[in-house]
Amino acid sequence: MEEKRAWIMVVVTICAYAAYLVVVLGRAGSGPLVDVPYVATLLWTIGAAIAASIVLNIAAAIASPRDAGRKDQRDREIDRFGEYIGQSFVVIGGVAALVMAMAELDHFWIANAVYLAFVCASLLGSIAKIAAYRWGFQAW
Repeated sequence: MEEKRAWIMVVVTICAYAAYLVVVLGRAGSGPLVDVPYVATLLWTIGAAIAASIVLNIAAAIASPRDAGRKDQRDREIDRFGEYIGQSFVVIGGVAALVMAMAELDHFWIANAVYLAFVCASLLGSIAKIAAYRWGFQAW
């Protein structure tokens, strides 16, 4: 079940970020990106991703009720392993946003750097979990 949750997170993250990029880049046309209204699109794609993730996790639990809610020691260790790996991008995004703010870049770039860091954190953490389920991992 936990591997399914990781797959759901990968698919939802990719779809939400792709939708965001399509909308924002489509609005840009030939104008500068910093003039594109991005805030509502950013919030809607994040909200839709959260809702889709919840709905898909519920659907997965209904589809395989025996596995729902069951986590063993291996699942907990793999979850922790993936979260540690994914959190590295949150730190990188935070540092990047701090540097961009000190350089007085436009809010558009700072917000998008943070959003990209969250996307990378989610993808990297989920892919690490999937790889750990498929090929094992070295517990430290």
